[in-house]
Amino acid sequence: MPRRIIKRYLPDPQKIRDHKCLRCLGPLRHDPNILHLNRHSVSGAFAVGLFFAFWPVPLQMLLAAIGAILVRVNLPISVTLVWITNPITIPPIFYFSYLVGTWVLGTPALGVEFEFTAEWIAQELSLIWKPLFLGSLICGTVSAATGYITIQIVWRRLVQRSWDRRCRRRRAARRKDAADAFQAEVEKD
Repeated sequence: MPRRIIKRYLPDPQKIRDHKCLRCLGPLRHDPNILHLNRHSVSGAFAVGLFFAFWPVPLQMLLAAIGAILVRVNLPISVTLVWITNPITIPPIFYFSYLVGTWVLGTPALGVEFEFTAEWIAQELSLIWKPLFLGSLICGTVSAATGYITIQIVWRRLVQRSWDRRCRRRRAARRKDAADAFQAEVEKD
């Protein structure tokens, strides 16, 4: 089942609850639902994590943790999924989000050369923030919905396959038992 696969890679629940960044959430972090592994909590965690991964703001992990706790979905998965946007993937993802925003707003995309300085960020962000945030919101929402639906389908199929295997094994065992009983009757006569 998917639960066993996921559980193998997750950290200890007590370590998660005691993490220093989550202390500000107080008793909310002790809700057992934020550590459950079932189809709904995992698919919801994918939605929360993917949604916040597209936000061009600092502290995405904290936002994903708060979102997971408020929606009551799996906390470790939602926080981990935020790392889809990492230092390597941030430029293409945010550029794509910016292009989506310009397309929706009907404005031309600006040819911007990237410099990692405070002045450049302040100057350019004032020009591109509307399409960037709109595009990030759209991309985050679409990826969250896609992730949620995909996990629901995959989880359901894996459980169905497991059920089918179990039923086949039981039928085969019953047939074997019936054949053994028949063989014993034949040998007895």
